[in-house]
Amino acid sequence: MKNIVLTGFMGTGKSEVSRELSRILGWKSIDIDAEIEKSQKMAITEIFRQSGEPKFRDIETETIKKFSGNKNVIISTGGGAVLRQENMDVLREKGVIVCLAARPETILQRTSKNNDRPLLQVDEPLKKIKELLEFRKPYYEKADIMIDTEGKTPLEVAEEIIEKVKNEG
Repeated sequence: MKNIVLTGFMGTGKSEVSRELSRILGWKSIDIDAEIEKSQKMAITEIFRQSGEPKFRDIETETIKKFSGNKNVIISTGGGAVLRQENMDVLREKGVIVCLAARPETILQRTSKNNDRPLLQVDEPLKKIKELLEFRKPYYEKADIMIDTEGKTPLEVAEEIIEKVKNEG
């Protein structure tokens, strides 16, 4: 079976689903954002503030390249990783790209208690979520598999992913 790459907007459940997949399959889970924070020795919000989004995206691409060659891993990307075709190409070489989705209101509810979301530090976060989702929609649709996480537990989503990835061959 190929690696499983989880992508999708923030708050769609990538981290929790990744943990479930790791537990079920016995594979290592790699969180690209966590690896970036570890290598840069600072939070993503700090990287955005100090260096801007373009510099962050460069670091993200390098980190994706570093880990995408591994075997039997679950790679969880940040929500904006799909914006660079280079990232998608590298991830697809050895992985099946699974995009998790949720309604904007659900995303807001799931992210509202977390201040580590630099793109949502705005006056109207729901409006910003809708704008970003609309902009990123064509990028997310490049995934091999789309999964709606609404009303599902991380375990249910993980089981659905495993079933669909098996069918991908």
